[in-house]
Amino acid sequence: MKIPTVIVALLTGVLFGFGLAYSAMVKPEVVLSFLRFQDLGLLFVLGGAVVVTAITYRVLPRIMARPLLGGAFGRHPSEMTRRTLGGAALFGVGWGLSGVCPGPAIAGLGVGNWPLVFAILGMFAGAYLQGVLASAPVPASPGAAR
Repeated sequence: MKIPTVIVALLTGVLFGFGLAYSAMVKPEVVLSFLRFQDLGLLFVLGGAVVVTAITYRVLPRIMARPLLGGAFGRHPSEMTRRTLGGAALFGVGWGLSGVCPGPAIAGLGVGNWPLVFAILGMFAGAYLQGVLASAPVPASPGAAR
């Protein structure tokens, strides 16, 4: 990576972490109160994220020939499969039970919320398990022709 790219990535990461900390999204109890519809303040954070994402992914490629730091705009196809829905449901259940999301968990360490280390270790364990399961050969069904 070139130095300007590294600097921009570092600055945007710091800005993202600051935004998460400022919005209190690094505190699981705040997230859980949002998910219980007791404090809807994070709705503004999520709404802002949707607006920024819409502009970034939909509008900028139409008005710019290429990204500011070089390269090209790309499309990332997505599929709505059983695995996608299952993964989303599992993520949602984990988020709902713990109030912890990967980005805010890492930012939470930056503000001294050290118990989030356990959540991050659980995320790494889950990612490792998913990698093991995804690379395992698929067994043939009992009635399949041989």
